[in-house]
Amino acid sequence: MTFSAIAFLASDSPEAREAAARLAAIHGNADPDRADCVVALGGDGHMLQTLHRFLSTGVPIYGMNRGTVGFLMNDYAEAGLKERLAAAELTTIHPLSMTAVDETGKVHRAIAFNEVSLLRQRHQAAKLMISIDDKPRLDELICDGVLVATPAGSTAYNLSAHGPILPINSDLLALTPISAFRPRGWRGAILPHQAKVTITVREAEKRPVAAVADHVEVRHVRQVEVAQDQSKSAKILFDPGHSLAERVLREQFRF
Repeated sequence: MTFSAIAFLASDSPEAREAAARLAAIHGNADPDRADCVVALGGDGHMLQTLHRFLSTGVPIYGMNRGTVGFLMNDYAEAGLKERLAAAELTTIHPLSMTAVDETGKVHRAIAFNEVSLLRQRHQAAKLMISIDDKPRLDELICDGVLVATPAGSTAYNLSAHGPILPINSDLLALTPISAFRPRGWRGAILPHQAKVTITVREAEKRPVAAVADHVEVRHVRQVEVAQDQSKSAKILFDPGHSLAERVLREQFRF
């Protein structure tokens, strides 16, 4: 792949902004809406925001870490950028679609590349009912919350909640409880990617719940539907040997 018009997008951190200025001085800085490649400088949060911005445009995103963890990012280096871009491996990912109904009946829609989470808003645990493809599967889950994660997001919050790591190219989703109290032994489920997950909040007035899709939060939800949206996609570039598939695989052997 050869890219001639590169746009540099930095997060708000001083390190990212300084890096963007140095790289732009070397390579120029194209208009992001007309670039044939976007280089995102920051951490995973900035990368997610960039993926949302360029969703389904076909413009590939190459991240360089100027943040903390940088799971979705490549290592930062100023030299040889065009050569790295030419050799980079392409990964296409599909987001989750969230449809949430709040206490007033208003419908909120958002997408998530990592996960959609339902979280208790107050001191009392949430009570949730879970249906898969409109069939009830768990009548009552008492917990701090529950999340649906993509393969790309399975190593993020999902992993911290002891959910399974999914191979990046798998047609699967992870449904993972967060601090489940009842049923205490339920560890979640692995679902086919075309499954529709419906989560209904019980005793919502007493036990309010918020829904979060990446960086979009909806409070006092009553019901949330989550499904993968195959009509939308984002393209991510990784250095050879450091693809997202390799990172996900490597994460399963870390202690």
